[in-house]
Amino acid sequence: MDEQEFQNLAKDSPFVESPVMPNMLEGDTTIQFRCHRQVKCWNACCSNIDIPLTPYDILRLKNRLGMSSGEFLQQYTFPYELDKDGLPGVKFQPVEGGTACQFMVDEGCSVYEDRPAACRYYPVALLSMRRSDEYTDRTAYALVQEKHCLGHQEPRKLTIDEYRKEQGAEGYDEMSRGWRQLILKKKSAGPAVGKPPQISNQLFFMTSYDLDRFRAFVISPSFNESYVVPVETMAEIVADDEKLMEFGFNFLKQALFNEKFLEEQEGAYEKRRARLNERAQSIIAEMQKDRQRLEDEKYSPDPRPGDCGCGGND
Repeated sequence: MDEQEFQNLAKDSPFVESPVMPNMLEGDTTIQFRCHRQVKCWNACCSNIDIPLTPYDILRLKNRLGMSSGEFLQQYTFPYELDKDGLPGVKFQPVEGGTACQFMVDEGCSVYEDRPAACRYYPVALLSMRRSDEYTDRTAYALVQEKHCLGHQEPRKLTIDEYRKEQGAEGYDEMSRGWRQLILKKKSAGPAVGKPPQISNQLFFMTSYDLDRFRAFVISPSFNESYVVPVETMAEIVADDEKLMEFGFNFLKQALFNEKFLEEQEGAYEKRRARLNERAQSIIAEMQKDRQRLEDEKYSPDPRPGDCGCGGND
């Protein structure tokens, strides 16, 4: 969101009932908070979850669990829309029939070392913003204060930056920066004429979240017939999930905003047009066949009584 949008949200929303305080905070702001097993609300925040996941969250968790990205998405997430144009996002799927996190156990988080960024930040909310006259995003924070959370009463004070470092959030922020910039750019692009084609959202979903399927796409003949990928780059992204993820963010900038990243193969545009024309001709041919079949059925003579064995007299 941009700064004005945040201020409007703070002005128009009934923040007396909201856990998010409307003041934007800097990293050197001091907060009072500590979470540990002896606090009476232990695990309460994990019992009723609403956790959006970043691409890096999914990368870390699917590798920890030894799953493909597709398997992880199917088992642990559900989709939602990031904006009014249907830009796809994913959230943690709670336990069946409940609201608790699937990874919550009595001792706490069973994937603690690879927990998502939203969990690392709690009770701080990360706000990525960009003014209309700025070209890069800047970061601010807000404080989340839920009634059930007693961590705010613990006698420990530290700055937000110190808390981020303690929780390992800095590395997550760095790995997610390219993706956050994509989201901000998409949201600040202004109103579009009509909704974006579904294939754009499908490409965004695959590239952002289904990393193993995106890898298969990048090494496919059709991709390499379209784009020039240096051999050393291809070797890196095939072997390294983080390199592949960063490659994907840059590829989406080209696909969605025409920001040059990859050179196109000579004649690639003509080949794509030819494939599209071939597909269109195939669709037209099928439609003509269906139309002819309906015409034939419409004008075919009715069967004589008795031909069907059910209406005639011997």
